[in-house]
Amino acid sequence: MKGKRYTEQQILSILEQVDAGQSLAEMTRLHGIAVSTIHRWKAKYGGMTKNETRRFRLLEEENRRLKKLVADLSLDNQVLKEVGGKKVVDPGATPQSQTPLKREMVGFVRLRFGVTERRACRQLGFWRSTQRHNSPGEEKDQVLKARLRFLALERPRFGYRRLHVLLKREGLKVNHKRVYRIYRAEGLAVRRKTRKKLVAGERGNKPPVSAPNQRWSMDFMSDQLASGQRFRVLNVVDDFTRECLIMHVGTSITGADVARLLSAVLVERAQPAMIVTDNGPEFISKALDQWSHEHGIIQHFNHPGKPVENAYIESFNGRVRDECLNLHWFQTLPQARLIVSAWHQDYNQVRPHSSLDNLSPQTFARLYQAG
Repeated sequence: MKGKRYTEQQILSILEQVDAGQSLAEMTRLHGIAVSTIHRWKAKYGGMTKNETRRFRLLEEENRRLKKLVADLSLDNQVLKEVGGKKVVDPGATPQSQTPLKREMVGFVRLRFGVTERRACRQLGFWRSTQRHNSPGEEKDQVLKARLRFLALERPRFGYRRLHVLLKREGLKVNHKRVYRIYRAEGLAVRRKTRKKLVAGERGNKPPVSAPNQRWSMDFMSDQLASGQRFRVLNVVDDFTRECLIMHVGTSITGADVARLLSAVLVERAQPAMIVTDNGPEFISKALDQWSHEHGIIQHFNHPGKPVENAYIESFNGRVRDECLNLHWFQTLPQARLIVSAWHQDYNQVRPHSSLDNLSPQTFARLYQAG
C-alpha cells in the first residue's frame, strides 16, 4: 500500500460495510485493496467500534509516553550515580574557574551514555553556555596561568596588582586586565573582611615628609605560639621610604630594649628628627625618654584612642598580620623569629609597594639617594 494510507476511521467504515453484507470482491475493487488486507484488518480491529478504537489509540500513546518517561528517569538516575562521587561544583570558586570542569563532566556523560549535549546539561543542571565559549587565547594563557598560580601560592595574600608587578619584573609583557581576568577565572581572589565605616570628625594632618629620616613610626604587635605563650613584635618604619628598620620578636620588650634596638639602627643610618608612637608604657618610659633627649630626637605621641594619627605604622602592621602572622603557626619562639626575619627582608627588598610606584622600599631609597 505504498503511497496510500487509511485512517482507523476509514478502516472501521470498510469493515462495517463488509459486516453489513458487501462482498469482498466488490470492496477490494472499490477501495483498491487486497483481500488479505481486509482479513488483517479484521484480525486487528474486528468487533471494535470507532470510540473504542480512539480510546485504544489514546491508551497506546499514554503507554508510549510513560515508557519514555521511565526510561529517561532511569537514565538520569544512572548519570547521577556515575558523577555522584565526583566533585563537580566548589562553592568557594568562581563560575569561570568551574567552567572547564563542567565541560569535562558534560563530555563524560555524553561519551558514557550517548546522550545529546542539551540533555547532559539538563541532567547535570548546567547552562549550555558553559559548553560554548572556547577562546583561542586559552592555550596561550597556560604559561601565564601556571606562573600566576605559583606566585599566588607563594604569596597567598597578594592581590592581582602586586602579582602583576612581580610578573613584569620577570619580563612577562602582560596587561593588568588580562592578569585580573585569569586571576578571577582561576579562583585566586583574596578574601577580605569588610569593616563597618563609621562617621569620622575632622582630623588634623601632620606635615608630609619629603626625605628619609625625617620621621619614623613605631608600634607593637602581639601574637601567640602553638603552646599559647604570647610574644610581641616591635616594628619601626621610615615614613618616607617605607623601609622597615626594625622587626624584633620577643616575649618581653622593655623601654630599655627599645632604646638599645634604636641605637643599633643609628650605627648604620642617620637619626630621625621625630619618632611617632602611641602612649604605650614602653614608649613613655624613662629609658626611652632619656635616649631621645640625648640624641635630640622629638617624640610625638598620638592622642589616646586615635591610631589613625599613626597611619604609616598601622598600615604596615596590617600587612604584617595579613601576609605573615596569620599565615603561619608558630611552634617555638626561634621559629617565629626566623619567619618574621625572612618576611622583613622580603618586604624591604622584593615586595612591591603601591605608594612607591610598585618599587620595593630599599630600591626606592637607593633611587632617591642617586637623585
